[in-house]
Formats: sequence, structure tokens, C-alpha cells
Amino acid sequence: MPSLLFCGPKMAACGIVISIWGVIMLAMLGIFFSAKSAVLIEDVPFTEADIRDDKSPPQNIYNLYNQVGINCFIAAAVYVAVGAVSLCQVRLNKRQEYMVT
Repeated sequence: MPSLLFCGPKMAACGIVISIWGVIMLAMLGIFFSAKSAVLIEDVPFTEADIRDDKSPPQNIYNLYNQVGINCFIAAAVYVAVGAVSLCQVRLNKRQEYMVT
């Protein structure tokens, strides 16, 4: 049976720590972007044409805020998946320690 073990225990633990940090940070950013925090206006990708050509410029900016918030939540979900893979690697490494070859 082929082994699914592809990283060592230290790398798997590092992956878990980085995943936890990424999920917390990106989830908070997603919440703040969805709440349309004024502090994050510099991170919203809009141009002056978006403001001039639109009849209701705040709505266009709010839509961009929501899109960036959704992107943050998607990235947090990717970090959850990486954390799950890292957790599986930690468990496989622990099981490998007890196996006699």
C-alpha cells in the first residue's frame, strides 16, 4: 500500500500553525471588508473611472468591497484545506513512529 506521507513532523506542524494564522487573519479581513470598513479603502481595487462613470458611485465601491471580502473568505477556506492536510500529515507521522519496519 502506498504511503500518503509526504512531509515530516516539523513541516506538518508548521503548516498547521501557518494555516491557523491565515484562517484567523483572512476571516477577519473578510469580515471587515464585508462591513465596508473605511480604513481598508486603499485595498479596494477601484479607479477614478469607476467613480465618474457610475450614477451611484458608493454602490460600485460597496460592490468592490463585497468582492474583496468574498476573495478573503475563499482564501481562508484554502487555508482550512491546507491545515486539514497538515493535520493528516501529523497523524500519519505519529502512526509511522509506532510502526516497525
